Amino acid sequence: QVQLVESGGGLVQAGGSLRLSCAASGRAFSSYSVGWFRQAPGKEREFKAAINWSGRSTNYADSVKGRFTISRDNAKNTVYLQMNSLKPEDSAVYYCAANSGLISGRSSDYDYWGQGTQVTVSS
Repeated sequence: QVQLVESGGGLVQAGGSLRLSCAASGRAFSSYSVGWFRQAPGKEREFKAAINWSGRSTNYADSVKGRFTISRDNAKNTVYLQMNSLKPEDSAVYYCAANSGLISGRSSDYDYWGQGTQVTVSS
């Protein structure tokens, strides 16, 4: 069992930056791939970034490439999402999720989810 807790969300102006954290507890987190998804009101949950267990492999949605960076510190059981050049359309609840398999952009591949953290970008 893995428990995930997101933090770092908040209100930021367009063009600003935020760093989200996903802190994990439970066994063998360092062997899990982790993804970041987001969901805006009235919209489906969307994949944004993922990282494999070692951190050597990452994947990004086109909409965030070059602006978001996913990383992890397995010694701290934490995965980060650095978000730069934020736009109002990035506003959403951001979720991290853990997957015991390969890196994936599909929410159905993820076994564990956090409760989410709100990101609001003002114009």
